[in-house]
Amino acid sequence: MYDFAYHKPATIADAVKILSADPDARAIAGGQTLLPALKHRLNRPPAVVDLSGIAELRGVKRDGNKLTIGALTRHVDVANSPEVQAAIPALAKMAGSIGDIQVRNRGTMGGSVANNDPAADYPAAVLGLNATVVTDKRRIAADDFFQGMFTTALEPGELLVAVEFPIPEKAGYAKMRNPASRYVMAGVFVAKTAGGVRVVVNGAGPGVFRQSEMEKALTANWSADAVAGVKQSAEGLNGDIHGSAEYRAHLVTVMAKRAVAEAG
Repeated sequence: MYDFAYHKPATIADAVKILSADPDARAIAGGQTLLPALKHRLNRPPAVVDLSGIAELRGVKRDGNKLTIGALTRHVDVANSPEVQAAIPALAKMAGSIGDIQVRNRGTMGGSVANNDPAADYPAAVLGLNATVVTDKRRIAADDFFQGMFTTALEPGELLVAVEFPIPEKAGYAKMRNPASRYVMAGVFVAKTAGGVRVVVNGAGPGVFRQSEMEKALTANWSADAVAGVKQSAEGLNGDIHGSAEYRAHLVTVMAKRAVAEAG
């Protein structure tokens, strides 16, 4: 570790004021990404803004056909929320499968979405459900929010405060995760929404992305058999000691079939 200024604001306005004053300052929610980076000196911000004291960033609320989840809501709270379980069971199940019990009791939805790790779970749900990311300044459509590996549409000083999920007709998620790190090697989130079918892949490539061929197949015939014949190209996918790009491409089809079966 090294010296940095520590701030713990009590309101969103105070947090934004501090972050806006120093573009190199970093917000910390559950600390599952920033704390290890600080310990290894991979990130050396002059100031850290602790969001844990901002009560308005927590909670789950259903309003008609929309589910709003505060940025500071922990994975365990999403998984155990009766509102999430009733409205979007796939999202509750996803939250309950993230990392391990320690991670789920510290990590937050907003931290995961804002960090946009390619192997994280929540970005697949946000994009797959055509959610809206709400910040202190604006509302950002999911299709415009994720811009590449660890890159989002968030501007310096802008704070993610909530995610609004339209409630789908049905949705499912399946993933193959690394047994050591528990990060996703390949995952697929499928959803049948009022705006159409969406199929999103995470973990397999350098960023979360939609699988348009599978979307067309499921629009014509919502069944696991419909995606069984759709092959994901290995071009541009990740390849490492844990699995080749070709292996991950194969996993995409396997996980898509499981996700559809999960959705029902």
